[in-house]
Parts: sequence; C-alpha cells; structure tokens
Amino acid sequence: MAASEVSVTEPDTDIFVIGGGINGCGIARDAAGRGYSVALAEMSDFGSGTSSGSTKLIHGGLRYLEHYEFRLVREALMEREVLWAMAPHIIWPMRFVLPFQKGGVRPAWLIRLGLFLYDHLGGRKLLPPTKSLDMRRDPAGKPLKPLFTKAFEYSDGWVDDARLVVLNARDAAQRGAHILPRTKVTRAEQRDGVWSIELEDTRIGALRRMTARMLVNAAGPWVDQVLSKAMGQNGRRRVRLVQGSHIVVKKKFDDPRAYFFQNPDNRIIFAIPYQQDYTLIGTTDRDFDGDPKKIEISQEEVGYLCSAASEYFLDPVQTEDIVWTYSAVRPLYDDGASKAQEATRDYVLKMDQSSGAPLLNVFGGKLTTYRRLAEHALEKIGEAIGAKGAPWTAGSHLPGGEFPATGYEEQVRRLLQLFPFLIESHARRLIRAYGTDTFEMLAGAKSPKDLGTLFGGDLYAREVDWLIEREWAYSADDILWRRTKQGLRLTTDQVHTLEEYMAAVPARSAG
Repeated sequence: MAASEVSVTEPDTDIFVIGGGINGCGIARDAAGRGYSVALAEMSDFGSGTSSGSTKLIHGGLRYLEHYEFRLVREALMEREVLWAMAPHIIWPMRFVLPFQKGGVRPAWLIRLGLFLYDHLGGRKLLPPTKSLDMRRDPAGKPLKPLFTKAFEYSDGWVDDARLVVLNARDAAQRGAHILPRTKVTRAEQRDGVWSIELEDTRIGALRRMTARMLVNAAGPWVDQVLSKAMGQNGRRRVRLVQGSHIVVKKKFDDPRAYFFQNPDNRIIFAIPYQQDYTLIGTTDRDFDGDPKKIEISQEEVGYLCSAASEYFLDPVQTEDIVWTYSAVRPLYDDGASKAQEATRDYVLKMDQSSGAPLLNVFGGKLTTYRRLAEHALEKIGEAIGAKGAPWTAGSHLPGGEFPATGYEEQVRRLLQLFPFLIESHARRLIRAYGTDTFEMLAGAKSPKDLGTLFGGDLYAREVDWLIEREWAYSADDILWRRTKQGLRLTTDQVHTLEEYMAAVPARSAG
C-alpha cells in the first residue's frame, strides 16, 4: 500500500492502547484476559523508552516514605511477592545493604523507623526481614571505606525490566490482543462516539486505519505529544519529564547483595550486582525538556555518579571503569513539586469523555505497581464501556514463569540434565531470561552445533530466531540491549555479523 493511501482493513476493537511500555502492555494484557477485544500500537520497540531505562528493581520505594507517599509504598510492597510469583525467572529477591555513620545524612533512628514500616506495611511473607550488620565483620563491609562500621540489610527485588514489558505483550497477544510494534498513531479523532485511529508503519511508511470504542493513552513521555499532535488538544502540560541515568562499570564487589548509598544532597543511589561481571550504579534525577528519543547521559551525571559511589567504595569509581551507560525519561505526573526528586512517583489516571468516545490518559507509575495500575485502569474502562470479567492477574504467570517462586535452581538443574552440552553460566542465563520456555527453545538440540551460529558471548542463532519469531525482535539493538544484555559482551564485528544475519531473515510476527 502506498504511504498516501488509507484504508479500513481492521475490524473494530473495544480498546486501543497507545504505548508499548510497561503500563500499556500491562493494561492490554489485563483487558484481553477479561474478554475485551484489544489492540496496542508501539511506535518503536517494546520497552525501548522509560521501561527499559529503570534501575531494574521491584521495590517498595524506601525513600518515598520521606515524602509521605504511604499509599504508593504500601501498594508497591504488597506487589513485590505477587510479581515474584508471577515471573520468577525475571524477578527474584535481592538483599540491600544500607551503610550509615554517626552524623550522616539521616540519623539511625529515622532509618530504623523507615525500615520497620517497610517490613510491616506490605504483608511480607517470603522475603526475609531487616537486620543490623557489623560492617567490620560482615563481608559487605569489605569493598567500603572503613568509616562505615554499621549498616542495615533489608529485602527488595530485582527485575529484568525490558523482558517484563515484552512478556506482558506476548501474553496479551496469546489472549487475543492485536499487538502492533513499530506502529505510530499519527491521528486519532472521535467520530459518532467511536475513535478513528490512523496508524503508520514506521518501517515502511504504510498507513492504515482502525476504529475503537475507547482509547488508552499510555505513551509515557509522549503522553502530552499524543494529546497535542495526534488529537489536536492544546492544553496545560500534564507530564513532568525527569531524566534518570545509570552507569555500568567493571565489577566493584563480589557480594551478591546490593548497596543503598545516601548522598549529602539527600538523594540516594544504588550499586547493584549486574550480569555477573559488572556493577550497575544509578540513578540521577533532573528535569528534562528535550526529545525523549535523543536522551543520553551528561558528563555532569557521569561525574555525579562516580563521585557519589566513590564516597563509599574503598576503590574509587573512575570514568575509565565505565563499560556502558543508559538514560531514560520518567514521565511523572506534574504535581508542581519544586525538585525533580520530590515529584510524585505515584500514578494518576484521568478519564476524558468530553469528545463522546472515552479517552483514558495514564500518567506516572513505576515498574513495581504496573499490575495494580492496570487493574485500576480496567475499573475505569469498565465504567466507561461496560465491565467484562474480574481481576485475574494476581494469581497468573507470565510466559516462562510457570514454576514456583523459589524454583529457579531446580529449573537450571533440569535444563542441564536435558541439555548436558550447555555450560552452567549459559543455562543460568537462559532460565533467567526465558524460564520454562527455554525447553521449547532448545527442543531437539544435541550439541552446540544444533544451536546454529555463535554470534558472541553465549548468543546463538537458535535464541535469535526465537526472539524474532516470538518476541517481535527486529534489530540487533532489540536483542542485544533489551531482550538480552549480550551487547555487553559482543565486539563491533560480532554485532555487524548479527545485523547481517537478522537482515536476511524473512519478517516474522509474534502474533
């Protein structure tokens, strides 16, 4: 079809979701599971914006207690174990060490109070409670300066954020949702109580049109742009864009626990074990007014993160230690807070029925509360177009997560028994990424040769083909920096070989 032609080729749908980040994919999955007909359009790759640029934590938000966001913290704390059970391959518990010193940023009594609330607000069952550490004896004190003699250790969780997004999209598709990656909404207008939506395939420029009873604007940093450019609604700014940047450095410590560092400016950063050989350090908080597509870490942020971490580590963090950086824009609801780090992290859902056809705008939110955000969105959707089904996601599993929350090691043992040619580190990575789907991915393989071309690291063609066929992977970046993190291990030449391989693969869809 020529780019200038528009034809109605798709059937009407109940709900059309704009945005393939965690909120959009979570809403699409929940809605499809309740029996609504759903379509979702993402102008780039799933999770390629804010959702893959997080600190990769499933956490209650200990520092949010200082801003009295008790509802958000309680909801987030309650979600930690729910999400862990839903996706135990990509989500797992992590212990955090919070060093403190006399005369530091926050007194010990205040930290104890915050951690007491943290332990008791959210119905913790499997996660262990807070405890005190003597850093002169505990291994966690070894990489830190000797002035940090005491610390608290508490529980939160880790998540592979980009995989959380794509697995929600996959599950939505398996439940009947029409998922459209690399599809931009160029125009949305209400006609006779129905949304008419013009779509552009960003790869080839082809246009088409769909209709929907209701529109959900979950475009993240682009929420305001969708309202102004696609819908022609000129109004006040609703989203406050806040930049958060991270650095990944060569491994700074061997301990499996992460660190929570308090800075003199009252901000905090984390130092987290990352991909076996690295340490992830972040995040920053500063207002952003540029194009979210062009965001990148600034030299000021690099300096800040290196300096802040070096206040704690015995071995300073140097710029030459950095192997990768990433930045993202958090689309926070503009509540008028004076500082970026004080703006609310809670989500806000705004229903607009002024045009006749319902429009739900989604502001803010965080990875940990995305499932609850989706449930609340479905309440509003039900009020607008009629309810279908009951809440169902709390006891569900994402693709590959059909095993007990504490069953990761058993899945690794099973994989090594069935495919003994795998080295253990490879088996562990595959189970972490794909869970029980790994067994289907490797079906029939008897040796490494059966996995096809080795592109670098432990990334074989068998896995690449799976990601193209099942997870809408289109470019090398989709695979190397979102579906896997093998970009940390491939050389420039190896990346080029992967790009050539993917270019030769016929276009395939995950459905």
